[in-house]
Amino acid sequence: MFVSFSNLPEDARIWIYQANRPFSEEELPVIQRKMEIFLSQWTAHQNTLEAGYELPYNRFIVIGLNQNMVSASGCSIDASVHFIQSLEKEYGIDLLDKMNVTFRQGEYISFKSLTDFRQMAKARSISKDTIVFNNLVDTKVAYTNDWEVPASESWHSRFIKS
Repeated sequence: MFVSFSNLPEDARIWIYQANRPFSEEELPVIQRKMEIFLSQWTAHQNTLEAGYELPYNRFIVIGLNQNMVSASGCSIDASVHFIQSLEKEYGIDLLDKMNVTFRQGEYISFKSLTDFRQMAKARSISKDTIVFNNLVDTKVAYTNDWEVPASESWHSRFIKS
């Protein structure tokens, strides 16, 4: 059952997929419609899942699931990954490669390979205060509070020299 992301509880489980480029203005409404259709049909062992999504910065897909109703199963998680893979293929975007980093440079959102991010840290092009997107957060409350944080407060800190 598709619900508004804002109606999901704070302990909702989330998955974050970062795109290697922003979604275009033409792609956005189509992706939104596909998300709503997928989430309205998403099930675990024939039980309807209560789920919502956001597309922050037209660059990320955040799926939230109210596990207080029905928890995701291995098959339902597989179904969501297959759905994300279908978006990758249809739009020529990368959403599943976890070896990339997204961060802010002023108001601009940058997307770099982990190797490039490390090199930027070594060259001090980024600092402990650089705002990074910590896509490892796994609950709605953590997403709300700890998704956009200084690199010093994230796993990214291991690359930043003080």
